[in-house]
Amino acid sequence: MPDTVLTHASLHPTTARRHRRRPQGPGEQTRVREILSYLAAALPPGTSAAARLLALQCALRMNTKMHIRLPKGVLRSLRLNAVQGPWRELEHARWLRIIPATAANEVVAELLDATLLGQAPARPDRRQAADWALRAGSSPAARVSGPLPRLASVYLAAHTDPDSGTGLGEFDQMGRACGLQALQLPSALDQLVATGLLEAWRVCPDSGDLQWTVASGTGVRVGDRRREAARENPRGPGGSECATAGAAGQPL
Repeated sequence: MPDTVLTHASLHPTTARRHRRRPQGPGEQTRVREILSYLAAALPPGTSAAARLLALQCALRMNTKMHIRLPKGVLRSLRLNAVQGPWRELEHARWLRIIPATAANEVVAELLDATLLGQAPARPDRRQAADWALRAGSSPAARVSGPLPRLASVYLAAHTDPDSGTGLGEFDQMGRACGLQALQLPSALDQLVATGLLEAWRVCPDSGDLQWTVASGTGVRVGDRRREAARENPRGPGGSECATAGAAGQPL
């Protein structure tokens, strides 16, 4: 009877690295959309676009103790590394408080709204969503135009079908998410058309919803890694019975 040799399959050193953790819950686009909606309700109406951009990153990067260590590199990406106003706004709104940092290359804060604990999936997934939001607001046109176009770019990206480049949302909701009054939003959208971020926008006459088409090759058109929107809703975030947008603010 031949000897039986038991062998153990050896794992290549890189095998374990190939088994990446699976994301928990919704994808980056949906997660950013949810946090923007939360901030629209949680922050005072007059909160600036710069403070809202900062709050978005804080909400997505906090740990389980509601502490946030925001690297200066992230602040540079937001063009907020040299200003203190947005931090003071969020402190004045009692949404966070600054904590003395132990390192010179970061800002440390504690978030004060316990509602955020209900928005707490796995931290790596939230950090991916935070990076997604940075990319969504990082097109050249948005970077040179100030905090409001960057925030609007993130909002539009979070509500746009990355395949078709079209989006549909509530007119008033975008105003609240960007800290704008209803009368201010049309001029802000026209500015996005002028800078090349949007091809067109319109308000649907029947529903009053806002519809837009983003320009290709911009940071607004950021695809979710898992194409979650395409799986859950074949018509995409931009699916609507409202006709395709024409010239900026104009009916077809």
